[in-house]
Amino acid sequence: MIRFENVGMRYGTGPEVLRDVNLNLEPGSFHFLTGPSGAGKSTLLRLIYLADRPTRGLITLFDQDISRLKRKALAPLRRKIGVVFQDFRLLDHLSAFDNVALPLRVAGMAEAKIRQNVTELLEWVGLADKLNARPPTLSGGQQQRIAIARAVITRPQLLLADEPTGNVDDEMALRLLRLFEELNKLGTTMVFATHNETMARQSGLGRLHLENGELSSL
Repeated sequence: MIRFENVGMRYGTGPEVLRDVNLNLEPGSFHFLTGPSGAGKSTLLRLIYLADRPTRGLITLFDQDISRLKRKALAPLRRKIGVVFQDFRLLDHLSAFDNVALPLRVAGMAEAKIRQNVTELLEWVGLADKLNARPPTLSGGQQQRIAIARAVITRPQLLLADEPTGNVDDEMALRLLRLFEELNKLGTTMVFATHNETMARQSGLGRLHLENGELSSL
């Protein structure tokens, strides 16, 4: 599903943030992405979800060489990808319910089905009593759970999560990890960036590690 061949990435004229990255992730796999702050984890995720293009090297996503694709051809690929951003990117004027429902409405799902699916998922992440709350009235951890619910509501083929458990307590972090694992069992390929190397090691799942812009498998 994802293949990087000798990928390098730099911003402007600065040094390379990623150097000679080689990566091959099979459909249905689950990998943690670990490494210290500044190692390039967010940059790697940005390349995967097509926010940036590499300075050099080849990236193949869903069997397509992205360097050969025109801009209008990227949108169908992006619809197959769910992303949990570090900064949440919620719409402050919409309720928690409407933020999570947005991808389903864009896809044209019937409103009755949307209400059922969104309500069930928000209950699962512990926000059943916050359906009508707007993001500015919620804590960072609550906003993070809304962002996660929005990313997974469409059951994407590929889910990228950038520190998705960084603002929640250990109990909720474990619960969210279980949600990601259940999605993975249903066929979603997972890349889960985290500073929590203990959680990554104890999970028994695949682990990728970035250090000084270089990627290795552990």
